[in-house]
Amino acid sequence: MALARAHLESLLRARQLDRTLTTALPPLDPRDEAALAAAGITALDATLGGGFPRGQLSELVGPRSSGRTSVVLQMIAAATSRGELVALVDVLDMLDVESAASAGIALPQLLWVRGHVVVNAGMCRDLNQRALEQAIRALTLVLQAGNFGLVVFDAAEAPAEAVRRLPFTTWMRLQRMVEGSQTACVLVGGEPMARSSAGLTLRLAGIGIRDQGIGISQGRDEKGIVQNGVGSSGASRFGNQLFDGLDFTARVVRARAREREEGSVALATTA
Repeated sequence: MALARAHLESLLRARQLDRTLTTALPPLDPRDEAALAAAGITALDATLGGGFPRGQLSELVGPRSSGRTSVVLQMIAAATSRGELVALVDVLDMLDVESAASAGIALPQLLWVRGHVVVNAGMCRDLNQRALEQAIRALTLVLQAGNFGLVVFDAAEAPAEAVRRLPFTTWMRLQRMVEGSQTACVLVGGEPMARSSAGLTLRLAGIGIRDQGIGISQGRDEKGIVQNGVGSSGASRFGNQLFDGLDFTARVVRARAREREEGSVALATTA
């Protein structure tokens, strides 16, 4: 039995598959910038143990109006403020450049790869799949190029079915590609896409919409608790008041390289 196990481990090492989800990993030092990429949000970085791990695939997931875009822009701004190069593979070409500049992103340090996927596919299922695969190829080229402190793959609004149809080996290949590098690679989506032995999954959830006074109709459950700031029709209805921001929570779902497996923090955005 021991001989067979040793032979199997030898074969796995030969194919560089010996590092699995059951591998014991040493804790990361939150003071080591070479190991972690801070998101630039103090409370969030404290919960993450210092930031997103470099050399790993991590995930930022959540529904619409959960703060995904705000966190992504802040992460990119923090990276460019450290003098790092950042690449954004924007699957649906959703980035608003003015918002990016307002968030403090140094645009000359940002490589923006613009893609296109039909959200309401109809009969364009194959077109969606090809466009998403092209975005994956672009991500592969960016990771192979190196020299990026942060790489973001934003597929948050891509059709969930198209994302699910991607082979799981896609993420394994990308993880092997980024492992050992100084790049923190973050996948952004509505639901988890990949699994990494040392990456983390950060799940965002909306709490509600803030306005400057009373004037927004918000969805409430049977106990009268605001549910994600949406009405029964699924869309927020604004009155005469000004939109002030979003309240949301961020929860670490899995982070095997951390001393703590889970943690959560309340965050807010301003308009």
